[in-house]
Amino acid sequence: MSEGGGEAGAAPERDAWLPGWLVAHPLYAGWAWTVVWAGLIVLDEVVDLAGWTWYLLVLVAAIPTLISTLVVLNATPRSHLRAVDSTVLGHFFVRFLALVAAFMVWAVSVVMSASISTTVQSVIGDSEKEVTALGFNLMLASVPLVLSVLWMAFIVRCAWFLRRLRGWRQFPLTTRVPKKFLKGRPRLKRVVVGLAHPGLLLVAGLGTSLLAVFIDAVELTFSFLE
Repeated sequence: MSEGGGEAGAAPERDAWLPGWLVAHPLYAGWAWTVVWAGLIVLDEVVDLAGWTWYLLVLVAAIPTLISTLVVLNATPRSHLRAVDSTVLGHFFVRFLALVAAFMVWAVSVVMSASISTTVQSVIGDSEKEVTALGFNLMLASVPLVLSVLWMAFIVRCAWFLRRLRGWRQFPLTTRVPKKFLKGRPRLKRVVVGLAHPGLLLVAGLGTSLLAVFIDAVELTFSFLE
């Protein structure tokens, strides 16, 4: 009996390395982490470091909640997220919003394409070689912007599924996360599910991205006004 009880009691000790405060308040720890790195994003603009560093800071700010989210979503079969409780109106409203967003992206791309084409023609002239070279340069320069938009869309999509999967509570009373997820490791499961929070993911991933973009846009505006 003592040996069996010892083995049963030893299983949770696999995650004894996790700090007690993190196990007790994983969501608060995630908020604190995000605030610290958001402050570093602002500091990065103040001290004027390399222009690409804010991408790294945004990624690091989102790492705890992003990794936890990917682990939870990867362990959850799609059948667990069937919208059995959604209404027909909600289903069509979500599709309507998706179509509106797609139309807006298409409209902006058309306007930007026309504007870039006109600008290139007015600056370069009729030299086909130079127009092509400038076009490729502009395309390469737009890659970071496209990646940023795709990153933010990915964060929003993951947060949407998290909301349906585990709700908004730090420790949800009911959840669609499979019961076998991290079975026998309650401390680690508590931390992972606590960090895989839709609100934290939106702020850490989407919020810090918008913060960095906004700061950079303000800086460019001031430079233009000067």
